[in-house]
Amino acid sequence: MAQNTVETSPRTPVTLLGLGAMGTALARTWLAAGHPLTVWNRTAARAEPLAAEGAVVAATAAEAVAAGRLVVVCLLDDDSVEQALDGVELAGKDLVDVVTSTPEQARARAAWAEARGARYLDGGIMAVPPMIGVPEAGAYVFYSGSAEVFEEYREVLGVPAGARYVGADAGYAALHDVALLSAMYGMFAGIAHAFALVRGEAVAPSELAPLLREWLTAMAGSVERTAAQLESGDYTSGVVSNLAMQVAGKGTLLRTAEEQGVSVELLSPYFRLMEHRLALGSGAEDLTGVVDLLRR
Repeated sequence: MAQNTVETSPRTPVTLLGLGAMGTALARTWLAAGHPLTVWNRTAARAEPLAAEGAVVAATAAEAVAAGRLVVVCLLDDDSVEQALDGVELAGKDLVDVVTSTPEQARARAAWAEARGARYLDGGIMAVPPMIGVPEAGAYVFYSGSAEVFEEYREVLGVPAGARYVGADAGYAALHDVALLSAMYGMFAGIAHAFALVRGEAVAPSELAPLLREWLTAMAGSVERTAAQLESGDYTSGVVSNLAMQVAGKGTLLRTAEEQGVSVELLSPYFRLMEHRLALGSGAEDLTGVVDLLRR
């Protein structure tokens, strides 16, 4: 009597260079998903726990790269990539670089890889290590560069975190990454100022926190309006509180900070841009014109 067998496709082998907190998190998700994994790290001791979990530990970066076609690089910075792969044979390899870099660094690294016979994909990770391999955490990675490489490895790249392709220009993953991170730090600045205002008062930070979250979530809806205004060139459409009104109201925010003994260094630069835009005769506009002032 014949037995039914279920054939499973072999998992794509992955080579991973770099075992910091993020690299280790990536490694563990690929191992858990059954992908053969070869790893290398400059400090070899960091590879030992992964060896116990089934990874093959290479003695050198060149040995790791030679082990397979797909090579993922998760090192400290772009200079580290240069150093680790100096003199390493890359012909025929598919290099996926998820090191945080600038758009121009990514474009230069793509040209560097292609000149050595490798296909190149750049990545910008929108996550911290604990989010990797946890679907409900919402982690994802921007990818740009070779569309062929992305399509070929879409499934394996999607194991640790969602994979989002943003264009053939190798610099676009880094550009999207830094744009979102810049917005994040602007938000953090506002949060810091808000907590500083109530510091020392009979207002517990834990009481303010849910109000801040609720308010910032509501205000996040302005993102789509700003995008629509930038694309149409009409900064007066859908305006709720125009620029003139908001400039007039900033004095209350500044005076409150002074009364509370709080520095206005996080708010003042933005207010100065608002005043500059108003001086150009744009009082009926939304705040969108500030974007044009930031362009040099």
